[in-house]
Amino acid sequence: MKFQKLASFLLTSLTAGLAAVIVLAFLRPGLVGVSLRPPPHTLPAPPRTTGPVSYAEAVEHAAPSVVNIYTAKIRSERRSSLLDDPVFRRFFGDQAPQPRKHLETSLGSGVIISPEGYILTNNHMIEGTDEFQVLLADGTELEAEVVGTDADTDLAVLRAKSPHLPVATLGRSRDLQVGDVVLAIGNPFGVGQAVTMGIVSGTGRTQLGLNSLENFIQTDAAINPGNSGGGLVNAHGELVGINTAIFSRSGGSQGIGFAIPIDLAKGVLEQIVAQGRMVPGWIGVTAQDVTPELAESFGLHDAEGVLVSGVLENGPAARAGLRPGDVITRIGEEPTDAAGEILNLIAVKPPGSRVTIYGWRGNDEFKLDTYVEQRPQKLP
Repeated sequence: MKFQKLASFLLTSLTAGLAAVIVLAFLRPGLVGVSLRPPPHTLPAPPRTTGPVSYAEAVEHAAPSVVNIYTAKIRSERRSSLLDDPVFRRFFGDQAPQPRKHLETSLGSGVIISPEGYILTNNHMIEGTDEFQVLLADGTELEAEVVGTDADTDLAVLRAKSPHLPVATLGRSRDLQVGDVVLAIGNPFGVGQAVTMGIVSGTGRTQLGLNSLENFIQTDAAINPGNSGGGLVNAHGELVGINTAIFSRSGGSQGIGFAIPIDLAKGVLEQIVAQGRMVPGWIGVTAQDVTPELAESFGLHDAEGVLVSGVLENGPAARAGLRPGDVITRIGEEPTDAAGEILNLIAVKPPGSRVTIYGWRGNDEFKLDTYVEQRPQKLP
């Protein structure tokens, strides 16, 4: 019993002693060997910066230019029957039932991007459509026609025949950085125009198997059925992309959505408006991203730009003097550091247009002019 009282007394004394040391260290740091206060020369922590409390101004600026698109397609469906069996057909002849037709409807979105009434949307929204309806967010119906489509980029251009249309302010998708706030505006599930918010999760996404020409913006802003063709805008309300696809196991948004950069979409629109279709430009090169390992093995001065891995003999780039091993840093006024980006920059140039290529050959800078040609149907 005495031992227990002694142990309790010692524990209480030790606790009180530690508390006294902590108090002294805080009030009179010079009396003990540990100071809990920062030394006088320590800089104060930088003030925290916060984002806007609301994105209402960005939405108010961008939302009126986003339209709802309703499409209708007549599909033929033939159900198998007993009369399809070869034995029955041998005795009764060709008496198989006629295909049944049914109306298939879908919904999506689009963005008015010019005072002339041009609307960007997805090709998969319009392809094979028998009729479609375009409505402003307030329900006003617009008379519109298809100007042209491009399956390689999954883009389509419509034109609304109405004056005084709300027009989107175009931003620069190449200025986007991972972590930037973006808003997806569209008509998800037909509930009416809605806005979702997220960030840019990645840029320059390729090899997804969605389109022939890929250079997607990836975002976790919710993109659901009905958002296709709608606008991806930045925090200032500027259009930076056209929403086009989602990665989903359930059919709904799972935080992985893709948008076509507006820089690419503008080039497609210009060609479709000028000649009714998109004719991809081509200069006959293959390229790959420059990694630190490649930069070291090729003796490059840094890891910026895109490495030319192949040049087609007698192609436009070869005639201009481009060689394998060259590093391209700029196409015209557009800096580039992704192989897919170079191909897309060239693809949206109309055949016959001249482009200037800047880069490095070893430690020497170069500047070459070449003319874009139409991609051959069959490459040698």
